[in-house]
Amino acid sequence: MSGRPDYFDKYETLAFERSDDGVLVVRYHSNGGPVLYSGTHHAEWAPAFTDIGMDRGNRVVVFTGTGDVFIDRHGEWGKPIATPSNFDVPSWGEKMMFRRQFEIEAPVINACNGPALIHGELMVLGDINLASTTASYADEGHFTAGEVPGDGVHILWQELLGTNRGKYFLLTGQKIDAWEALRLGVVNEVLEPQDLMPRALELAHQMATYSDLTLRYTRQCFVDRWKQLFNDQVGVGYGMALQALSHMDRGWMVWDKSNEGKEDYRQLQPLQARESVRK
Repeated sequence: MSGRPDYFDKYETLAFERSDDGVLVVRYHSNGGPVLYSGTHHAEWAPAFTDIGMDRGNRVVVFTGTGDVFIDRHGEWGKPIATPSNFDVPSWGEKMMFRRQFEIEAPVINACNGPALIHGELMVLGDINLASTTASYADEGHFTAGEVPGDGVHILWQELLGTNRGKYFLLTGQKIDAWEALRLGVVNEVLEPQDLMPRALELAHQMATYSDLTLRYTRQCFVDRWKQLFNDQVGVGYGMALQALSHMDRGWMVWDKSNEGKEDYRQLQPLQARESVRK
């Protein structure tokens, strides 16, 4: 496959590499190293997924992180989130992020290289989900930080974990390690860190031996359920609106550090998952 698409060099937080058989590897990063999550990452995901989906040369897509973590902490958000107009930007981006990811008509393999504590959904929404033995999953950006978990995690984790387990996971900040994720059916294989990407690429290149239409149409069959779930009832758009109302009512959020020095933030007593639940 000749030529390097222009969008491969378009994004600050994503690196692209494609082999001759159409296997595209997309690596999340910050300045070439592990992700320190920011507004720039969030802003780039929907456009990047759009470019990936529009490029018919991408026959199988592998997503992974950089170094020994996927995303385990927030950096500076860097943009004001004080008015409905401010909040409309990340809200729209979140809706489009899921929509454009689901419109990628190529099988998707996720290779989770380490803790996925922020936006962990990005590492479990694939058609095949692999995890390093060092991986763990949690949602540390919402309820435990004072936020409404309405940006899609309320849909995803209840679907993958079951309704009661999913709500508990979101409310308590429960961490699920790679082996527990395998037991629960969240991931398909657990591998040593050095074996993670070789296995992801092995599977991807095996898939790439199939015809274009078999790959595209299989992906369409598999992703249709996610499309239905993410457009049902509260969904992502309304869920983000509820999140915005809650934020503006209290006047702070952890993401932009406006929580610092606020008494009503200091008084929060986050729920803690029982250790026994994690075994």
